[in-house]
Amino acid sequence: METKKDLTAPFYRVVYTLFIALALYQTLVVNDFVDAASSMGISLIFDPFDPKVAWKERPIWQRAWLFFHLGIAAALLGYGISQG
Repeated sequence: METKKDLTAPFYRVVYTLFIALALYQTLVVNDFVDAASSMGISLIFDPFDPKVAWKERPIWQRAWLFFHLGIAAALLGYGISQG
């Protein structure tokens, strides 16, 4: 009997990385900070860590990284709105 591999975590990491790359492109090349903030925020939907682990059971560094990421998205949004 075959066991199915759970490809959720690797797929989420790839999509997370692609949205981060899109946000970097929008920030550095296009200079559209609001769209970059949107891409950064959307990337958080695709949790780069194990999405099956509850928030309270995650290591502190994972929670800190996700809050840092959210802070960058908020800063981009604030900067983009102040420029527009």
